[in-house]
Amino acid sequence: MRQYIVLLFLCVSFLSFGQRPPVPNLPFTSLEEAGLNRDSMNALIDEIDNFPQRNFIGLVVIKDNQLATEWYFNSFWRSHIHDIRSSGKSITSLLLGVAIKEGLVQSIDQDVYSFFPKKKYPMLHEDYRKVKIKDLLDMSSGLDADSDDGNTPGNAGQWMGKDEWLTYILGIPQTGTPGEKWVYADINAALIGAIIEEKSGMSLRDFAQEKIFDPLGITQFYWYTNASNQTMAAGNLYISTLAFAKLGTLVANQGKWGNEQIVDAAYIERLLTHKVFDFPEGWRADQYGMLWYKSKRKFGKKEVEYLWASGFGGNHLLVVPAEKMVIAITSAGYGLRSAHARSYRIFSKLMNALD
Repeated sequence: MRQYIVLLFLCVSFLSFGQRPPVPNLPFTSLEEAGLNRDSMNALIDEIDNFPQRNFIGLVVIKDNQLATEWYFNSFWRSHIHDIRSSGKSITSLLLGVAIKEGLVQSIDQDVYSFFPKKKYPMLHEDYRKVKIKDLLDMSSGLDADSDDGNTPGNAGQWMGKDEWLTYILGIPQTGTPGEKWVYADINAALIGAIIEEKSGMSLRDFAQEKIFDPLGITQFYWYTNASNQTMAAGNLYISTLAFAKLGTLVANQGKWGNEQIVDAAYIERLLTHKVFDFPEGWRADQYGMLWYKSKRKFGKKEVEYLWASGFGGNHLLVVPAEKMVIAITSAGYGLRSAHARSYRIFSKLMNALD
């Protein structure tokens, strides 16, 4: 038993103190080489270790395409896969960029109606002629759906539990004009996933595995897919903290992983720059676009622009293009009102740790 305890301690030390197993195409770097103040980072790890809620999972920082920080907490490990909740919407956005590169989708200006043959989908609502992919990406489709209103017919609670949900959501009408108003609704990302599935003949889960996960070396994941092989493109993606960070590098590197162009470069440029629907003062986000949140903030004397994927429970994937920096934060703070604030505080301290 004592030998087992010693071995366990060595394994924990291996991951916690920098002697980590190598990651293909993602070399290690020191905090100093990454431009991160070691004292500030040590203070941060102490703070996370002392969180009263024992639901924080992991923190990974990639700087200049090198792995600078990989910390896990509360008995979680590198291989642990975790539900990143609505952050999955932003991954669906990346997959649309792959579909454009593959020629399955020609433009985000295409209307939704054009992807679903009426003979195959007789319930297809005529309103979808007015809804373009770009409206789905900006949460401005005008469809009768609202994640904060369970009574709207397009609310996920009305269809997500079905063994086949596409026929239902294709019948949802509009209540507003596309492009005019931001309304957060799962149906928007779900329709993007459905378009990819219709054109590729694959579930979004299998499309993601073949086109992104396998090339990035992401071998362990789970993405909820119903009995009709339809993947929940608006969430329910379980991946590791390290895999989460790897996905962020596709944004930071204009769609590339190493020398391979995985996501359409022009699409990534729009993802980085397109900002609509200013949020009220006091929100952590300034704007939205392409299923990603966008902000500009001052940390110390430096003002930086960044974008991020956000998921319930404090799950954040942040990309700071000017710093060539990707930060993945995973947390199971479901129901914890301060979970997002806690993750933002970690991000702020990381930015202030930059020399």
